[in-house]
Amino acid sequence: MENQSTPIAIILMGVSGSGKTAVGERLSAELGWPFFDGDDFHPPKNIQKMARGIPLSDQDRYPWLDRLNEHIHDHLNRNISIIIACSALKRSYRKRLSCGNRNMIFVYLKGDFDLIFSRMKNRTGHYMKENMLRSQFVDMEEPRNAMLIYIDKDISCIVDEIIRKFYRKGILNA
Repeated sequence: MENQSTPIAIILMGVSGSGKTAVGERLSAELGWPFFDGDDFHPPKNIQKMARGIPLSDQDRYPWLDRLNEHIHDHLNRNISIIIACSALKRSYRKRLSCGNRNMIFVYLKGDFDLIFSRMKNRTGHYMKENMLRSQFVDMEEPRNAMLIYIDKDISCIVDEIIRKFYRKGILNA
């Protein structure tokens, strides 16, 4: 779809259950850019900890965020635009992801606790447990400089809204 001259890294951020992966996969199909789920970059010890219902500490997250930063850096340096799903709950996490990387756009997928909790109850095969959702809401430091997208609509509408906003802001070219 898009012939972008400057590579961009789109970070789809939000709490677990906000639709980062589903939106990322659909956005990837629309734009023709590769999509990566940040969860796939967690070391096994983080996954095991979360599977036991234990929230990750900052110390647990830093190596994970550094791996994602390197992945972003590698793609942008090869002039490849990418889409990444990553909770990026805190300003310090977003700063760590951005360090040394240019042309990053954070898209904040925002929803209220009840909506997201109802989605998580219906989710299977994911290590994040519903009872950990509250800790993510507590940790979330809402971004000031991110594109805000409310998730109270279906995936197609969310992706269309993101793409429209990208065109409007000149991030994508017609």
